[in-house]
Amino acid sequence: MSGEHPLDRLDATGLVAAVGAGEVTPRELVEESIARIEARNPAVNAIAHTRFEEALAEVDAGLPDGPLRGVPVLVKDLYADVAGLPSTRGSRLWADHRPAADSELVRRYKAAGAVVLGTTNVPELGYNASTEGRLFGPCRNPRDLSRSTGGSSGGSAAAVAAAMVPVATASDGGGSIRIPASMNGLFGLKPSRGRVSPAPYPTLLSGPVSVHHALTTTVRDSALLLDVAHGSLPGDAFGAPTPAASFRELAGRAPGRLRIGLATAPGDGAPASEQVLAVLRAAADLLTGLGHDVVETALDHTLAEAQGGGAVLMGAGLVAGVDARLAELGRELRDDDLEPFTRMLYEHYRGTLTGADVARALETAQQVGWRLGRQLDRQAGGVDVLLTPTLAEPVPPLGLLDTTRPESIWEHAGRYSSFTSVFNLTGQPAMSLPLGADEHGLPIGVQVAADLGREGLLLALAAQVERTAPWERHAPRN
Repeated sequence: MSGEHPLDRLDATGLVAAVGAGEVTPRELVEESIARIEARNPAVNAIAHTRFEEALAEVDAGLPDGPLRGVPVLVKDLYADVAGLPSTRGSRLWADHRPAADSELVRRYKAAGAVVLGTTNVPELGYNASTEGRLFGPCRNPRDLSRSTGGSSGGSAAAVAAAMVPVATASDGGGSIRIPASMNGLFGLKPSRGRVSPAPYPTLLSGPVSVHHALTTTVRDSALLLDVAHGSLPGDAFGAPTPAASFRELAGRAPGRLRIGLATAPGDGAPASEQVLAVLRAAADLLTGLGHDVVETALDHTLAEAQGGGAVLMGAGLVAGVDARLAELGRELRDDDLEPFTRMLYEHYRGTLTGADVARALETAQQVGWRLGRQLDRQAGGVDVLLTPTLAEPVPPLGLLDTTRPESIWEHAGRYSSFTSVFNLTGQPAMSLPLGADEHGLPIGVQVAADLGREGLLLALAAQVERTAPWERHAPRN
């Protein structure tokens, strides 16, 4: 399509303004997004299911006059239901699961005037840093079709990077917003624990580590969507501190002169690769040039704590979820229900996990949270935010993180979540900023994390960086 089309020129915030000014209609935006999905998706395989006729009917019936009026969106096919569409979680075990009602996140988007066009490709149950599941097939990076688009929000990232839609929902249980943001050159914020309600899924065990939000091309869009999505429901098990103002307002404030802790290694793990560290050092220089104080630091946790604690909590949720699904279907697990890696995890945790293990994992989450919280307390001699790589390695080729080969997952997967997973365990907000590229021109992100409830500070810093060093918003079109 021509670069003059509003979907190329404008982010979601700009599109809402254009709709309000009568420069473009919601139907025109939705029709253009549908055309782009039909033309571009075959190459990248970002889409799981579509609802084009229903979307157009919603537009013609009249959309709510909300902050997302007319914006075409896609929804990640993982614990975020779109009424009438399959909600598969990327698994054959849920392939025919078709909820009759929207999840709370989708309900809020629609009430704000967004138009949902479909759902996006995910790895099975979200258990991979790459989107290469059997149910939908591999999702491909729009910048290089032989490369991963990340996971587990890989389909959402590919769709946004390819300019099919301006924004898409995502979720993050070990890095699943930040990892694909880094691999696709997008902005990705993981909010604080409890910021967005998980309803209708009572994920008490995985809830401490996983949260919904979105993938966007601009910082202001992330703030806009968080304003729409945030807020606990009565009775939610977790709730984030109430923000001092709207996230859009907070994003527009000057962050002030920050003390920033630069970490090149994930706890006691090995440092990131040289290509990644080169981007990280350039980001540190950029922040220094903006007037911030960047100091070397070491993250106060171990990889065993960060990845082991989260794995136990997610493993407990996996067993509970699969067992509940089998009880709903009234049958035993079949050989083809789960992919090899997921099946291995399920059988391992079902056979060995105890209540004491879960209790210890929750205690570990609190202990690590306290330690990193002290590091993120400037008044106590710490810093305002932590600066790390998002990923320890550049974008991998498809096949490296292949769940049909568990041995490859065991060998490589931990490296791709080594910097991100600790902030799922602690519940602290963290974001990935697209500030560099590897030797092949593929994006490399840097991660910035803050203490609980301080998404506003992260958004303000990100907006300052975006103004100074704006990034290419979409993958180049051939």
